[in-house]
Parts: sequence; structure tokens; C-alpha cells
Amino acid sequence: MATSFELGRLTDRRPPFKYAALTRVWFSDTDAQGVVYYGRYLPYFDHARTEYHRHLGSLWTDGAELVMRASTVEYHAPARFDDLLEIFVRVSRLGRSSVAYEHCAVRIPDDTLMVTATQTLVLVDLKTRRPTPIPDAAREPLRGFEGSDLVE
Repeated sequence: MATSFELGRLTDRRPPFKYAALTRVWFSDTDAQGVVYYGRYLPYFDHARTEYHRHLGSLWTDGAELVMRASTVEYHAPARFDDLLEIFVRVSRLGRSSVAYEHCAVRIPDDTLMVTATQTLVLVDLKTRRPTPIPDAAREPLRGFEGSDLVE
């Protein structure tokens, strides 16, 4: 029995973001100082991005996948064990073969901004390992969801 279950949700709490996923800081996410180890935010962003795509439906074609090209992260405040974080995600730009995502992590319930990030992923043909154009079938759901906030 197949079920469709999202671990993210639509939101209007932090425009221009329209989607967010929740995550909890586990003890294993923290370092010797008791704060989230800086590298642990990347899986949080992956989680939110995956749920964002799950919400929009299958966007990519068989034989191609998104690979990380660049990631820039800025740390604003320390998260600690058991904090509940809302990870906002959006597509800010669509290139010929690349997609730029923006993320921010906010602690709930005090709405403290913890981390911001931009990431560029490239759609790559699995056989040639070369960039391949993003098909219109993938562009349309992103255009429809992000609206005028999307740059092409």
C-alpha cells in the first residue's frame, strides 16, 4: 500500500519562503560545546529540499539527477540539543541546467534565525556525467509554486 506523507508543510510565516520542514536537534547532532555541529545543517537542508520536491511531485527525468555544485552557509545563532527547528526552503533561480535554493533555519518557538544558506545544484545526465537542460515538465511546477519570486 503506497501512501503519500510529507514531513514538511506549506507556510506563509517567512516570505518569500512558501515551504518548510521541521526537524529536531538530536544529541548526536551536537559537538563538545553542546551546540549543533556546523556540518549537521547540510542534512537538515537536504531534508527540507526533499520534502519540498515531494510536495511539488516528481520534477526530474529518468537518467538524470541533481548534484551539489556550491553551498554557502552563514551561522547566526547556536542551536542546542532538543531544539525544534523549522527549515525553510525555496527555489530562487532556475538556470539552463542549474537550480539555486535558499534555506533558513529558525528555532521554534522564539523564531530565532539560526542559519541561512544558498545552494546550487546541477541536473546531470547519469550516463555522461555532464549537465543536462532542466526539462519544461520540471520548470512548470516550480514556476507555478514560486510565482514571481522565481528568477529565470
